[in-house]
Amino acid sequence: MTSMNTPCFTVAMDLGVCQLRNVSISFLSSLLSAESSHVKLDNGSSGASVVAIDNKIEQAMDLVKSHLMYAVREEVEVLKEQIKELIDRNSQLEQENTLLKTLASPEQMAQFQAQVQTGSPPAPATPGPPNTTQLTQPNSHSSGPSA
Repeated sequence: MTSMNTPCFTVAMDLGVCQLRNVSISFLSSLLSAESSHVKLDNGSSGASVVAIDNKIEQAMDLVKSHLMYAVREEVEVLKEQIKELIDRNSQLEQENTLLKTLASPEQMAQFQAQVQTGSPPAPATPGPPNTTQLTQPNSHSSGPSA
């Protein structure tokens, strides 16, 4: 059975489904192998054996269903948390955008609108005069005694 040896991916949902499949296949296999031994020993009452097999299959299907529902619930919780984080991030970016729009000059806004319409990349900011305090400050860190 090569399906049991299929590699599982590390994505949370795939991992949960893979674990579910391995548990369910193992459980179903043990149920059916145990039941098949009863069937071989009890050939005279095939009706009761069929009902017993049907019951075991139903139990296995219920187990699969409960494991799958658990995996789906876990994934839903992860996605809800991601949605919440994205909503918070979007709100933060909208506030930042509004602030930047209020601080931008009309010339900057016109230039930005022109760039958006043409699809060209933003022009680099025009550099101002160099910060002389950074250029004239002596190096206060020494690398050790000078010889």
